[in-house]
This record gives sequence, structure tokens and C-alpha cells, in this order.
Amino acid sequence: MTPPETISETFPETTEETLVLPEPAATQNETMADHDHAGHDHAHPAPALNPELVRSITVEAPAAEVSKAFRQVIQRYTKLARIPGFRAGKVPGALIKSRFAKEVRQEVLESLVSEKFRQALGEQKVQPVSQPQVSEMQLFEGQPLKFRATFETLPEFSIDGYDTIKVERPDASLTNDEFESELANVLDHHATVEPVEEDRAIADGDWAEIGFKGQLQDLAQTVGEEGLESKEITGEDVLIEIGGKNTLQAFNEALRGAKVSQELQFEASYPAEFGDARLAGRTVSYDVTVKAIKKKTFPERDEEFAKQLGPYSDWNDFEAKLRERLAGRKKDKLESHARDQMVDALIAKYDFPVPETFVQQQIDARLERGLRALAQQGMSSDAMRQLDFGRLRGAQRDQAVNEVKASLILDKIAEREHIEIADEEMERELLMLSIQSREPLDTLRKRLSEDGSLERIREQMRREKTGSVLFERLAG
Repeated sequence: MTPPETISETFPETTEETLVLPEPAATQNETMADHDHAGHDHAHPAPALNPELVRSITVEAPAAEVSKAFRQVIQRYTKLARIPGFRAGKVPGALIKSRFAKEVRQEVLESLVSEKFRQALGEQKVQPVSQPQVSEMQLFEGQPLKFRATFETLPEFSIDGYDTIKVERPDASLTNDEFESELANVLDHHATVEPVEEDRAIADGDWAEIGFKGQLQDLAQTVGEEGLESKEITGEDVLIEIGGKNTLQAFNEALRGAKVSQELQFEASYPAEFGDARLAGRTVSYDVTVKAIKKKTFPERDEEFAKQLGPYSDWNDFEAKLRERLAGRKKDKLESHARDQMVDALIAKYDFPVPETFVQQQIDARLERGLRALAQQGMSSDAMRQLDFGRLRGAQRDQAVNEVKASLILDKIAEREHIEIADEEMERELLMLSIQSREPLDTLRKRLSEDGSLERIREQMRREKTGSVLFERLAG
């Protein structure tokens, strides 16, 4: 069970293996080495579970099976044990029992308890989604085995009415302004920049090369998917077009009339729809140094330049294909956002408890991505240890809960709609992963199969496909 990556990252799948009691048979409520003298447990802290989804089962095994399990382990120890004064394979069983009492009991617990637990699950038709917490353990040679296992299960809920969600297909038509903006970016990327030699002030049409430090006002420090959001932003050798349509008015007013080496201080307020989410709707106090005044020369829009940009026959061919790519990119982005809104509507429509195990796994995954981003940004391990992880985990919780709910809802819809991932679709996905990771396809497939990721990828693809199928139907 994993939540959709279209909403967030995957958390580890719950397979039959995860249902086995924790190794080395030291359950959350019992450590065998500590309790061998008594055979009973006393409480240790256990992971939190959602009380609405908790199930407990009592597991038993007759004394004969317990004795047989002890005999088998002792026989194996007899063959393998090397004890001075005894030939290999001739160590008395009584000596094995006294010398290796804890180890023998531990192995019996690992094999017999796990086996009986899985057997009880099958008989009672219960599927845990969390590691079982064991209590009331009674395990003695020659006596019946008995213990209680407590765990979370999946919630039972109805998805009736999922196909009545209101979904609007966005208008993905590419505007001339959007096309011209991207075209300007292409030309700007290939423009040549020359410094203005004369000693004069900055005027409209100039490009000011600046260095800056900015302090964001009223911003709480958080770790997001891209790492740590800082209150300070900096830049060196940044070019600003004075009077340009994409230049913030505060920069135009502050830089217009300034000269090289001049230092400026001013505030800039960014509109709520600003492209950089860090700055959108916020005010920044800037310290700016003017480093140079420059002029840009842009390339001619002709056949020669078009062929420099790629396999285009002429400039018109380049513009036509650029427009086509931009239109496709806009359509994908807007429809992806609309699908996310559809999933949000599904989450709001159905109220049901979610397994705390899944929520914590999802929080772990989100924080792991954030910390990985911090490491890539150069944050040291010592600095990371200073972060308030309790607060950071709390900040991720609401989103993690919604991501888990989304995964459960989409899985139920996929089941009702009979949506599956064909082997051909899976193979295409693996091929793309192989190309991206530069790992041979067969090696990648073997690795993902061994660590359980293959099935998680298939689950994720199924959810993505379910969301797309439902969107096409509801927005059609």
C-alpha cells in the first residue's frame, strides 16, 4: 500500500514479510533476552496506532508443537555446537539447553511465533498494515504457546458517488503573450552582453548587473520537498532589464538613474501570482550593489540561427514547433493541476480513519526528500541535527494524511473500475527508469524485484492511471 506520487512520494509497501514479528524476535512489547527468566513481558513504548483501526488477536499453539520446535532447534545446535570435551555432534541436549537457553528460545520464538501468527491471520481473514505489537507472551518448553498480537488494519469505507465529483477541464490554449515570453527567453539565452564603457547613469533599455542580499519578511522556517526555506536570498552578477515588462517596478525605480558601484537599499513587494513560490505575495528588503551597466545584442531570427537551435528547416519551422511544445507542456501542467484538484475533492468527500503507520511512513518520506535537498544545498550534518524535527514532522502531518487518504481512495476506485497495469506498460516504465538512471535494464529489474520496489512501482502506476481515467471521464 503506497500513496500516489502524483501527490507525493511512495512509502514502503506492506508485504507478508513485514507481518513477521520483528527480528531478532524482540517485539515492541517484549525483548526475549530480557525475559527468559520469566516468560512474560512487561511494557515498553510501542509505535502509535490509530485506535479506530486497531485489531487484536490471540494466537495459540499446543504444547506438542512447542516441544517439537524446541527439539528441532536443540538438535541443530547439537550438530553445530563446538564445546571442549565433546565430539562434534555429540553434545548432550541438556548441556545445549543450559548453555544456549536464550538463543534456543529466541529461535523458537522467531520461527514458531511467526508461523502461528501468519496462520491465525489466514484463518481470521485479517490483513495487518503495521508491524504487530506482541503482548502477554507465554512460551515455555512443554507448555502451550499463547500471545496477543495488536496491529492496524485497512479502513472499511464506501466510495459510492466518486463519479459525481465536479471537474472542469482547463483551457490549455497557448496565448500569444506566453509564446512571446518563451521566445524572448530563447533569444535572451543566445544574446551577447557587452558592458557600456561610458560613464553614465542607468536608463530604460539598459541591463544592470547587480549583486544583492534580500531578507524575506515574516517567513517561518520550514523544511519542504526542496529543502530548507530560508529568510535570506542572495544573488551575484544578476542582470536586470530596466523598464522591461518582466521587471518588478521596485527594481526599475531603484536602479533607474543609478551608477556603477552605487549601493542601494529598498523594499520590493511581490504579487501573489509571482512565479517563484518563495516570493509570491511577500515583501523583501534588498541591499543591492550596481556592478555594471550592459547592453544586450540579440541574434537575428533567420534560417541560420534556427539551424543552430536544432533540426529546423527555417525560422518559421522553429516557431511552429516551439509553439507546439509549449502548448503540450501547458496542457500537461494544467490538467495535472486539475487532476490534483479532483483528488482533493475525493479526499474531502469521504471521511474515514487512516492507518497511523502509513501516515508516519509518509512523513518519513517527505522529510527524507527535504533533508536530501538540504544536503545537496550544502547543509552539514551538524547543522541538520540542530533542526527541530518534532516541529518539522508536525508541519508535514496534514499533507501526509491527505496523501494516504488519496492512495486508499484511488486503490478502491481502481478495483471497482478494473484498472490494471499491463506488462507492456510496466516494461516501458522500467525502460525509462533504466535510461534515466543509466542502469542496464536487466540489472534494474532484478534489483527492484529483490527489494520489493517493482510491485510498488506497479501500484503507483495504477493510481496514476486511475486518476487519468477518472479525470477524462468526469471532465469530458
